[in-house]
Amino acid sequence: MVTGSVKRNEPTEDGLNNYKIRRTFLLPLGLLLLLSVILLITVLLQGQPKIKVVVLGLMIVPIAALFLESFFRRIHFDAETITVLKPMRSKSLKFSELTEVETLQVKKRVFLTLSTEADFLIISNAYADFPLLVNSILEHAPDQVITAETRQMAINPPSKSSDIWSCWFATLLLAIILVLQFTS
Repeated sequence: MVTGSVKRNEPTEDGLNNYKIRRTFLLPLGLLLLLSVILLITVLLQGQPKIKVVVLGLMIVPIAALFLESFFRRIHFDAETITVLKPMRSKSLKFSELTEVETLQVKKRVFLTLSTEADFLIISNAYADFPLLVNSILEHAPDQVITAETRQMAINPPSKSSDIWSCWFATLLLAIILVLQFTS
């Protein structure tokens, strides 16, 4: 079910199709992490109150976890199997065992759920080339398990950018705070 405007993802040498989290999200998130660490080092070197160090340290932990999780998250699939790879874990489903492919859409955020009798995968539109990913999955999934809502969503999958803008905004705010640390 590939639409006319969607170009096929080129398989790698091992015959797998590969998808990653969008770089447009990873870049500001990585900068946010870097600026947070620089600010922490600055606060430590300037001998600022310990509460600032604790707050920054507590802020860095989830940012670092989100960055690492997003940076290493991948989806690989071939003609028979789809695998979601995350740091220190992975999950695979065979297309032939799928019992349902359904969609949950909340505004511009989309979750594609692939279910078997024993397991499931949830794929969000945070991945690069999401329209291509959706259409590729639908080509491999048995027709009878794909819901009407999923077929409709695949025609024009929404693109979510509010997470990217939020991350750039946080990065800008942290850059301003960092500049103020050096000027005060």
